[in-house]
Amino acid sequence: MPQVAFAREPAPHTVYGVGPQYDTTHVYVAPDDVDKFVASFLATFGGQSTKQVVATVTPTPSSTTSQLLQTPVGTVSLFGFKTPIPYPFGAERTGYLVTDIDAAVKAARAAGADVVVATFPDPIGRDVVIQWPGGVNMQLYWHTTKPNYAAFQTVPENRVYVSPDRADAFVGSFLRFSRGKIVSDDKKASATEIGRPNETYRRIRLESVFGKMTVIVTDGHLPYPYGREMTGYEVSDLDAVIGKAKASGATVLVEPYVSDHRRSVMVSFPGGYVAEIHAAAK
Repeated sequence: MPQVAFAREPAPHTVYGVGPQYDTTHVYVAPDDVDKFVASFLATFGGQSTKQVVATVTPTPSSTTSQLLQTPVGTVSLFGFKTPIPYPFGAERTGYLVTDIDAAVKAARAAGADVVVATFPDPIGRDVVIQWPGGVNMQLYWHTTKPNYAAFQTVPENRVYVSPDRADAFVGSFLRFSRGKIVSDDKKASATEIGRPNETYRRIRLESVFGKMTVIVTDGHLPYPYGREMTGYEVSDLDAVIGKAKASGATVLVEPYVSDHRRSVMVSFPGGYVAEIHAAAK
C-alpha cells in the first residue's frame, strides 16, 4: 500500500512573557522632579517604591536614578537621568519581563520586529530594545534573580498610537510574538476618546500574557495631550482618584468623559508624565 504522508503538527509556540505585573511603563523625568513624581503617583494610586539607586541602565556610559513604583493598578520604572540620555532611550514605552531574552529576541525578529538596541547587561540582568512595525519601541528584560510580584487588582493597558498604514502589520506582529488575541476591533469608535468629538476612529483592543493593549489608529491629527499618554490605569472610583491626584500636585488635562462603557480622564503628574485613568461607567 502507498504510504500516506501526514503533516506534522507544529511545535507549540513558546510564550516568553511572565505576567502583567512584571511589565512596566518607562517614565523619564528630570532629577529635580523625581521625588515629586513619586509622591504624587503613589498618593494617587497607592503602593510603594523600591529603594532608589543610581546606576547605568544603558549600554553606553550614563547615570540615572532608578526605582520601581509598584501600585495595585500598574508599575512604573522611573528614571531621573543625571547625564544626557543616550539615544534611543526614552522612546521605549514599556519594559516586558521575559523568561529567556535570547529566545524572545529571536521570536520577536521572526514576528517582524527590529532590534534597535542589541542585548546588553544591566546591574540586575539583561535588556534589549525592539521596534514593532509602526515605530513602536519596547524594551524586553530578564532578571538574574527571578522576581516575584503580586498580581494587579486591575490590569493597566498599554496605549499605542499607530497609523492606518501600519496598524494591521503592528497587530499581526505583536500577536505572533505574544500569542495574544484581539478582544475587539471597532472601526467606528467614538473619537471623543482622542479629543475629536463627533468623529470616529479605529480602536483595537488586545490581550496577552503581557497584559492589555489598546491600539489607537489615527491620522495623527491629535490635540494635546492625546498620543503623549503611554498607559491607561483602571480604578474603581474615578472621582476619588482624581481628588487624590489633584491634592498631590497632578493636573487634570482632560475632564472626565464617558465612552465605550468607561469614564476616563487625562492627568499630568509632576515631571510631565501623562496618564489616562478610567473606571467602568455607572
